[in-house]
Amino acid sequence: MDTLKTPLADRMRPQKFEEFLGQDEILGSGKLLRRAIESDVIPSMIFWGPPGSGKTTLASIIAKITKSEFKELSATQSGVKELKILVDKAIEGKRLGIKTILFIDEIHRWNKKQQDTLLPHVEKGNIILIGATTENPSFEVISALLSRCRVFVLKQLQIEHLEQIIKTTLKNKERGLGNLNLKIDKSTLKLLAQMSNGDARTALNVIEYASTLSRDSKITKNELQEAFQKSYLMYDKNGEEHYNIISALHKSMRGGDANASLYWLARMVEAGEDPLYIARRIVRFASEDIGLANSRALEQAVSCYQACHFIGYPECNVILAQAVVYMAKCKKSNELYVGYNKAKDDVIKFGNLPVPLHIRNAPTKLMKDLGYGKNYKYSPDYNYKEEQNYLPEKLKNKKYIK
Repeated sequence: MDTLKTPLADRMRPQKFEEFLGQDEILGSGKLLRRAIESDVIPSMIFWGPPGSGKTTLASIIAKITKSEFKELSATQSGVKELKILVDKAIEGKRLGIKTILFIDEIHRWNKKQQDTLLPHVEKGNIILIGATTENPSFEVISALLSRCRVFVLKQLQIEHLEQIIKTTLKNKERGLGNLNLKIDKSTLKLLAQMSNGDARTALNVIEYASTLSRDSKITKNELQEAFQKSYLMYDKNGEEHYNIISALHKSMRGGDANASLYWLARMVEAGEDPLYIARRIVRFASEDIGLANSRALEQAVSCYQACHFIGYPECNVILAQAVVYMAKCKKSNELYVGYNKAKDDVIKFGNLPVPLHIRNAPTKLMKDLGYGKNYKYSPDYNYKEEQNYLPEKLKNKKYIK
């Protein structure tokens, strides 16, 4: 390996389980997956986890340990043609008693047709599949393929794991930056770990670039900030984290926690979420979770949407903040939400129940002769206190609202 050309993150990739940090729940000593890998009897499986959590690294460790043939494809660069060539070789190897492990990075980027091509070969045991994805496989991997794979969830690395990785990198003279004798104080180290947001690759890329900026062999906070240059917030506007964070915002407002609501709002805003998307969710919240408890909430939400539409980012961030805090502090009621769902259930259950004759409109003589509108009590004539059934006969006296 030419260490002068190979990125630091690749050079420092763990080569054995003892170097692999943060995933003890699935890879600790004696754990099922670790025993399977060490025994070379692995099943087809999917590694699901955030960027930099070790999915590709784990695959590379398997490649070193296994006696099986290990092949790799990238879903962003390969397709059915490349897969067919590889599978033909795997089938030939199977006849000779050789197992083939196929690692597909970013498997969620393969469409349904491409994933369908994999299915029969996994079923027949022509290949052992290892897929890696940052997206929820429940949504991104076809169900037939998913049912034939074990899913292992890799967690985001913690700050202490990243600090340890950085320290090791600065000391390692063979693969790391040990020959540069770089120094980094505790607070700067912690800042780097925090800004890397659980992503070991990000941390190593930044420390590699910062090392080129460093004067007198000391890495400073200013150099780190220059090396980052952009936000590394993990937020895929089309992926699962998008839904996780909007859910966190909704539940924080529902729970009346204005501080948590502001935090989750800031996560979305600073990651570049469409402000009108956030505003639309606030409009929905105003009726779903506040409703009749404060009818002004809907007015505030709609005003927020209009204001965001008028001025956009970055000025609308405080408008969204105002709306979010207002919603969090409002008295709550889900009576409308629950009531509507009960009414919807009856619509589904009973179908098209007939409108009672007395509340039907009767614009023609025939309709009057048939009894349309007969005995209808005009509410103003009764000071709006008339006793009259407005529901279909099968639902008479049914209560949807308390």
